[in-house]
Amino acid sequence: MAEDPPRRQPTLDEVAERAGVSRSVASRALNNAPHVSRAKREAVERAVRQLGYVPNPSARALATRQTGAAALVVSGEDPSIFADPFFAQVIVGATAALEDADLHLMLCLAASDRGRKRVAELLRSRGADGVMLMALRADDPLLPLAEETRMPVVFGGRPVGATPRWYVDVDNAGGAREATEHLVARGRTRVAALCGRLDTEAGRARYRGYRDALLAAGLDPFPPQEGDFTEPSGAAAMAALLANHPDVDGVFAANDNMAAGALRTLRKAGRLVPDDVAVVGFDDLAVAQIADPPLTTVHQPIQALGREMARMLVSLVNGQDPTPLILPTRLVVRSST
Repeated sequence: MAEDPPRRQPTLDEVAERAGVSRSVASRALNNAPHVSRAKREAVERAVRQLGYVPNPSARALATRQTGAAALVVSGEDPSIFADPFFAQVIVGATAALEDADLHLMLCLAASDRGRKRVAELLRSRGADGVMLMALRADDPLLPLAEETRMPVVFGGRPVGATPRWYVDVDNAGGAREATEHLVARGRTRVAALCGRLDTEAGRARYRGYRDALLAAGLDPFPPQEGDFTEPSGAAAMAALLANHPDVDGVFAANDNMAAGALRTLRKAGRLVPDDVAVVGFDDLAVAQIADPPLTTVHQPIQALGREMARMLVSLVNGQDPTPLILPTRLVVRSST
């Protein structure tokens, strides 16, 4: 008995005919392009199911000039940065939004010369449908690269001295101001700041919020005691602060990692928290809940930051023009104050 001939795959033309739309409308609907009505999009989806149509990925890429990928570029050198709880949550949020748009996430580091060359080539060759940039520092060479490319670029946090067209950020200054006001309300009058990197906008904005809150309360701000957002830098900054200002009774740390380091140094110095020194962090990472004592901190919606960056990028890929977004923060009070 002769075998049955292989079943022919349905074509895009047949999908369009079944849906009652033109071929171009069917193509745009399948590629999540804008300017397709909900009724026509649903008709195309129904026809795809009925016919068992499977898009050809290569043909789709040629037709749309899309790669099916979005890049998250971080200005760092150590790959373990992606295991940092902050960036890990950003990745979770971004991945969820990109999956909804059928885009894969690429991770890139770009602080070394080699890393920057790879990112520059990515931007020149349009090796992704769009790019999300994070952790840029002052005079970062990635900034002019981003300004020159024709690819959609969304910034996670505003770079120092620049206001890009598309960005998602959190209210860094407002959160720091609320944290410092909380310390003042607790009766603390010698409140210091353990700053993150001051060549980043987040580091500068959080110190600015701290300073403004103290000035408004008629208190003198301390000079910034700078770290790099890591736990060891927070411990070192706290040790230097105690050496120079042993009468400090309140500390605002630029993030929870630095606050955890500060708690470690205070414990070694025999200072009780919060009896002798009250401490507030920023981020509301898991470390804040397991710290000893549990850490009062500024909650920022980290997963939402990643998710909204990705959503904004998808909008740009689809030809839309989204507006910048500032996400709110809120104070979470625990035992460290």
